[in-house]
Amino acid sequence: MELRRLGFSLCLGFLFVNLIVPNSLARFVVEKNNLRVTSPDKIRGTHDSAIGNFGIPQYGGSMAGAVAYPKDNRKGCKEFDDFGISFKSKPGALPTFVLVDRGDCFFALKVWNAQKAGASAVLVADDIEEPLITMDSPQEDGSSAQYIENITIPSALIEKSFGETLKKAISYGDMVNVNLDWREAVPHPDDRVEYELWTNSNDECGVKCDMLMEFVKDFRGPAQILEKDIVPDPEQDFSTGYEGKDVVLENLRQLCVFRVANESKRPWVWWDYVTDFQIRCPMKEKRYNKECADAVIRTLGLDVKKVEKCMGDPNADSENPVLKEEQDAQVGKGSRGDVTILPTLVVNNRQYRGKLEKGAVLKAICSGFEETTEPGVCLSDDVETNECMDNNGGCWQDKTANITACKDTFRGRVCECPLVDGVQFKGDGYSHCEVSGPGRCKLNNGGCWHESRNGHTFSACSDIDGGKCQCPVGFKGDGVKSCEDIDECKEKKACQCAECSCKNTWGSYDCTCSGDLLYMRDHDTCISKTGTEVRSAWVAFWVILIGLGMAAGGGYLVYKYRLRSYMDSEIRAIMAQYMPLDSQGEVPNHVNDEHA
Repeated sequence: MELRRLGFSLCLGFLFVNLIVPNSLARFVVEKNNLRVTSPDKIRGTHDSAIGNFGIPQYGGSMAGAVAYPKDNRKGCKEFDDFGISFKSKPGALPTFVLVDRGDCFFALKVWNAQKAGASAVLVADDIEEPLITMDSPQEDGSSAQYIENITIPSALIEKSFGETLKKAISYGDMVNVNLDWREAVPHPDDRVEYELWTNSNDECGVKCDMLMEFVKDFRGPAQILEKDIVPDPEQDFSTGYEGKDVVLENLRQLCVFRVANESKRPWVWWDYVTDFQIRCPMKEKRYNKECADAVIRTLGLDVKKVEKCMGDPNADSENPVLKEEQDAQVGKGSRGDVTILPTLVVNNRQYRGKLEKGAVLKAICSGFEETTEPGVCLSDDVETNECMDNNGGCWQDKTANITACKDTFRGRVCECPLVDGVQFKGDGYSHCEVSGPGRCKLNNGGCWHESRNGHTFSACSDIDGGKCQCPVGFKGDGVKSCEDIDECKEKKACQCAECSCKNTWGSYDCTCSGDLLYMRDHDTCISKTGTEVRSAWVAFWVILIGLGMAAGGGYLVYKYRLRSYMDSEIRAIMAQYMPLDSQGEVPNHVNDEHA
């Protein structure tokens, strides 16, 4: 059987082709979710359950429900309507989780019959004591194809002993409430997700292949990156003339198409190729061949020669390195088991279980992001419910400034004080958030009082002094809700000199002086304008006079210094002619000693 691995990452994409490992060597991992009993108290606890590989598990979320164990049709192999049984929950009541026994029919048929009767989820109790197994859908035939495709509720297999515990509590008349939890079914350590899709490239392998092809078309928009591998000889009549080798070569070609597209910085073109190839080159119409594939490649603007170079010689009697790489990649590592079910989606090293449907797969991928790091596609209405729309999620908000601490996430919501225009709010996010740090006054005036009148604006907000709200000079109050004008005239805080006349204004005051006097605000006094002018003139005179005196004194000192330096040099020259100085050597005697 051929496996195709499509590796995806929201940062990078990888395309691979794989040969399947023999089942005798495979290491299968059962993917589980938590099932927590909330009542009655005597059986309260958390248990593992194996996620069914059909229907739509609520990855990243949880479901609460009341367990019902039918009196008839306990294996669920027949329609419950034949027994007059309905599992539709009453208004205001919890959804119904139907408990059925394993055996006598396919797992998927049990879930389908329960879904038609109104169940919101199905728990299948094992009939033997064994480790949990994965419930898979049967190899489709005409009778099972329709209901498998239409199953939309989640299901899980539980151990026999746990099933007996639930049945016993129900038989005693207890209300058994449980919670199915998929929040930890996919690891979500950081802001990136890696996922792979393993599948069969054959377009004529039954209902599963039809569902897969439909998924590829639907998922083309949200994803746009891809990868692949190998298949058995198609044995159905409509594919007569095609061998397993034909499918292998097409898988290899699709791998190389991805690599060439990736090198050209257009990895999304691979989705266009896969979709177009399915439409233009189907097996039914005998166009599943190289010529048709090359035509599609050219239409998409890719280099056919580069694709052929990547594929190598398909007739070479040697191991293809690309296929070998994919064979190795199929083997499970760490917590991920070998890929043994087709198709299989792997998200953050965990195998997805459930219907391969756009919305369900997108939920599984989105659940792999650390909370608050999800891309916008994970927060769309068709993927999750915006809890912030209901009473603001119970978080703090400033309706005036239209600011909220509620942050919608795929898993729910978080209450975190926001960062707005570079200004950080601080608080618990639930009851209060306050602006803090530089720039706080830019946002709703920092939550402080402010008012404008007659073209004048006053604010109690300041980025200094720890960012407290404090009424400005001329006002008094708490600085948050109100600041009232101070009447400096009435309270005698200014303009109190004998010659002063005070008039209060909003946020300040006007003070005038009688006669020919000038008010000095800094000294709160009145002085003569004439006296001020005379004093200013005398000040200017003395400044100029002192400046000239200092210049003359400086010039005299320079003259004295240069004169003294000149006289000293002259004296030293005269003295040097008559006697040696300390800085000179002995004067030579130029007179001959005739008596020598």
